Order: sequence, then C-alpha cells, then structure tokens
Amino acid sequence: MQNDVLAIVNGVEIIEDDLQNTIKRFPAERQQYLNTENGRKQLLNEIISFELIYNYAKDEQMEKNKSYLAKLEAAKKEILTQEAVAKIMEDVKVTDDEVKDYYNANRSMYKNPESITAKHILLDSIEKANKVLEEIKDGLSFEDAAKKYSSCPSKAQGGSLGRFTRGQMVPEFENAAFQLEIGIISEPVKTQFGYHLIRVEEKEEASIKTFDEVKDAIKRGLLQERQAFKYDQFTKNLKNKYKVEIK
Repeated sequence: MQNDVLAIVNGVEIIEDDLQNTIKRFPAERQQYLNTENGRKQLLNEIISFELIYNYAKDEQMEKNKSYLAKLEAAKKEILTQEAVAKIMEDVKVTDDEVKDYYNANRSMYKNPESITAKHILLDSIEKANKVLEEIKDGLSFEDAAKKYSSCPSKAQGGSLGRFTRGQMVPEFENAAFQLEIGIISEPVKTQFGYHLIRVEEKEEASIKTFDEVKDAIKRGLLQERQAFKYDQFTKNLKNKYKVEIK
C-alpha cells in the first residue's frame, strides 16, 4: 500500500508516500484526523488542487513573472545561506565529558527548591476561623470543613493548593506553612485575603537535580553558546574579506 497510486494529474502520479509525507508536516493533533478516511480524502483533494494550479501556472508561463523570479532568488539565497551556516557549524561539538565537567562545576545552578504540599481553609474573620478549628478538633475532617466553610476556590478540592515553593504565596501564609510540621493544623494565619487554617501534607527539602535530569539541557546550552561564538568569529573574519558599508 505504501506506494499505491492515489491519483494522476496531467500525467504526474500522486502516491501514498506523497500523502503520508504531507500529513507529517501537520501538528500531531491534526495528523490524527488526516489519517482517517475523510481526512485522507480531504487532503488528497487539496494535493490534487495544488497540482492543478501548478500546471495552470506553468501553462501561463508565470515562471517568467518578475515577482516569481524575485521570490525564487530570495528563496535560493535563504537556502544557500542555511547550507553555509550548517557547514560552518558542522565541526562545533560538545562531548559527554564536557557536559559532565560543566555539571560538576555548576551544580548549584541546578537546585530543586524546598517545596511543600498543603491545604487551607480561608475565612473572613478570626472568630469564624477559631470556630471552624474547634469543629475540626471535634471530628470534622479538614477537607469537609474546607468544602463547607472556605471562601477560596480551592474548597472544591478540599482546600488543596497543590505543591508550591517559597515566593509563590503571600509572606504571612508562606512563613506559617513552611514552619508547620506535616499533618499539624495551624492556628489562624492572617493575610490580606482573610484568615487561613493551614495543614501541610508533604515536604520536600531542597536538592540538586541529577546529572541525567539536566544533561540534555546542558549540552544544548553549551552547543548553542559555541555555535554563537563560532558564527560571530566567522562573520567578523568575512568582514575583512568582503566590503561592508553601514550608513
């Protein structure tokens, strides 16, 4: 099936490979539809239309139009420049040992900050906060109390705020939350939003990302840095060869 002829336009065959190569140019979510029966038919019609217009343009001798020739020259210039840049960069390499050495010398750059997972209940007065705290102590679950009393949208998730690091919450809330022990409910904490009852679910200490987590990013960064340096040096040398006037 891979090379089945799907259509013939003015003697030119459109084969399955042509269709599949065209599909691959689209984003993944679009490819899913184009691989259906209806999607394939629609795309094939578009390819046929493209070929028909191409034949029309040839018959009308539009290859001689000034606008076409200008665009063709611009495209040739861009492609040739890209080829030259690729040739200039082909000897720029980064070895695995260099990546490892860079990681070891800059480990502090790859910190996972301290983080916690917490839930809270937001109330508009200290009186309400203390009342809800008493109900929880008497047996009402924290999650049910959040759903019943909290004015924060997180009430729908039982007060869950997910995982966060320092700097993501207002200072009063952050200071209280990061000082709490896991599972302990705070006394009411006042912020600009009201009074919070906070319970920390999990804590994760600050750590250094492993080499495997960052090696690809380091390699990309070093390669880009070296390519930029090579490009800059190469073009500076070319300015000595070709005359440049900036006005």
